[in-house]
Amino acid sequence: MKVYVIGVGMGNPDTLTIGAQRAIESSTLVIGARRLVAPFERTHETKALTSSDDIVEALASCNADAASVLMSGDTGFFSGTRPLLAKLEGFDVQVIAGVSSLSYFSACLGIPWHDACIVSAHGRDCDVAGAVQTHEKTFAITGGKIRAQDICRELVARGMGDVTVHVGERLSYDDERIVGGTAAEVAQMEFGDLAVLMALNAHPIKRSLRAPALDDSAFARNLAPMTKEEVREVSIAKLHLRKDDTVWDIGAGTGSVSVEAAYAVAAGRVFAVEKNPEAIDVLKRNKARFGLTNIQIVQGKAPEVLADLPVPDRVFVGGSSGNLVEIVAAALAANPKVRIVITGITLELTREALCCLEKFAFANVDIVQVGVARCHEVGSYHMMKGQNPILIVSADAPEATPDPAQAYSEAPEASGA
Repeated sequence: MKVYVIGVGMGNPDTLTIGAQRAIESSTLVIGARRLVAPFERTHETKALTSSDDIVEALASCNADAASVLMSGDTGFFSGTRPLLAKLEGFDVQVIAGVSSLSYFSACLGIPWHDACIVSAHGRDCDVAGAVQTHEKTFAITGGKIRAQDICRELVARGMGDVTVHVGERLSYDDERIVGGTAAEVAQMEFGDLAVLMALNAHPIKRSLRAPALDDSAFARNLAPMTKEEVREVSIAKLHLRKDDTVWDIGAGTGSVSVEAAYAVAAGRVFAVEKNPEAIDVLKRNKARFGLTNIQIVQGKAPEVLADLPVPDRVFVGGSSGNLVEIVAAALAANPKVRIVITGITLELTREALCCLEKFAFANVDIVQVGVARCHEVGSYHMMKGQNPILIVSADAPEATPDPAQAYSEAPEASGA
């Protein structure tokens, strides 16, 4: 039997290609989602099926010479075509392309789509806000648990309320609806399941270089402590950051590590935790200076303020105020797979960090010392002047997750370093 697997566009028969129309006309049986087969109920035998197994069973029991299986949009664009084709062995199959929601919506807006970041949040986990954060143009299919208004609310929460957003729902149907505005404006609207979104971000987070490379002179400064350039680069490398990680920067100071981490996790988020009001002021200035909307400044003392933060993938501790054990316990309780990097000047703090990580059964514990000397002019001569050596301790989450409460009770008392 001849089986046509057809991309039918948005659902309105007007979006069918001529080839698709001819294939359907030659078919006795038409199978697909109820809204897709509805236009053909008067002229064909139809079956409202979406499961690949159910479709194959219906085709196997059909005596027709030809049948059409209708797929929404285009057969190669987030379609059920691929899993279906794997089960159609023995049938004479022809796949006919259709008009995708991306091409249709882009045409409605008069916007080219060849340079868009394309994602789908329909029935799957997808960080659409992260994609918008890192691209000038993002197209998303929405539906299921994630609706268009949910994405816009997340954009607002990340400081991107001024991003331009277009949403289209019920595309191609008589009740088609297309609206646009800022993410903050669109977040106040309600959309259904059949909706797509196009976001235009004039200032996405991008860096021209592939590695941390910001000079210390690039940052606003005051008397608050700052992790220096060379130490910062090694620390960022030790965090093993991925593009969509959530990072806690504890004791963020001026925010130099937060800024570098924010570039590295361009689709993720960095929570800069700092208790010092003077440091908070310069933190805000550096966030604005680099235009990093994925940094959220959290004023307060760790670990008290950590309870309400999103689960971290990575934690950097540049200052613990004597609460290192409690901070590590909070990070591990939030995510048993967390990776931690701790920096310090004193041997006492390094010892405390090692004892703490040992008690919590962290794996792959590593210590490096970074010693940097900078050149200074002394009259007509140039001399190297050594900086304070910094110890960097890094570790992976325990291979067997310990009980944080039990490990905490056995950990050494904070040294106050």
